[in-house]
Amino acid sequence: MAKHRPIKVLLADDHFLVRQGLRTSLSEYPQIEIVGEASNGREAVDKAQRLAPDVVLMDINMPDMNGLEATAALRKRGSGARVLALTVHNNKQYILQIIRSGAQGYVLKDTSPDELVRGIQAVQNGEAFFSPSVSGVVLQLLRDENRASDRNSESVPLTPREAQIVKLVATGKTNKEIASELNVNVRTVETQRYQLMRRINVRNAAELTRFAIERGLAPA
Repeated sequence: MAKHRPIKVLLADDHFLVRQGLRTSLSEYPQIEIVGEASNGREAVDKAQRLAPDVVLMDINMPDMNGLEATAALRKRGSGARVLALTVHNNKQYILQIIRSGAQGYVLKDTSPDELVRGIQAVQNGEAFFSPSVSGVVLQLLRDENRASDRNSESVPLTPREAQIVKLVATGKTNKEIASELNVNVRTVETQRYQLMRRINVRNAAELTRFAIERGLAPA
C-alpha cells in the first residue's frame, strides 16, 4: 500500500513563541510537515505562493495585512492552500468574516494538539472544521441568518433533507457522520450533497458553509 505524504502546513502568526509552540507540538505528528512560517499576512500570502502548502494555519490579528485580508488574497490569487483560522477570538463576527474571506475552518488557540491535527486533516480533505465551542456560535449564525432569510425572497429554496445536510456540513460533520445522524448510507449522502452543491454552484464544504451562513438556508 502506498504511503501517504505528510500534509504540508504553513504557520502564520505574528508571535514567535506561538509559532515555536505550534512547530514543537505538530512535530510529534508524522502526518504533518511544517514547510514555513510567516509573521504577518503579507508574508503568509507570499510564502503560500512559493511553498505551496496544503494548509495555512492563519492567525487573524497580524500586522501588514491581517488574517482576513490574507485569506481573501490567497483565494483571489487562486492558491490551492486551504486556510484554517487559529485564533483566541470566539466571536461570531470574526467567524463570519473569516469564512466569508475563504477559510475552511476556525480553531481556538486553547485547542488540544490532537484536535488541531484533526482540523488540519479535515480542511485538507475539503471538509469544514470548527472547534466544539465555535460550532455553537456557527449554529447561532445559522439561526440568525435563517430568520433574516425569511424576509429574503431571493433565497434559494432547499428540500428538508438538503437543509439537514447543509446544517450538518456547516457544523463540521463528515459524510460518514451525516449518514449516521440521518440514518442513511454514506453513498446516499454523497449523492445528495453533490447534487445540492451543483445546483447552488459551490465547490466544497467551506463554500457550502458560507452559503448556509450568508443565505440562512439551514434550519434553526
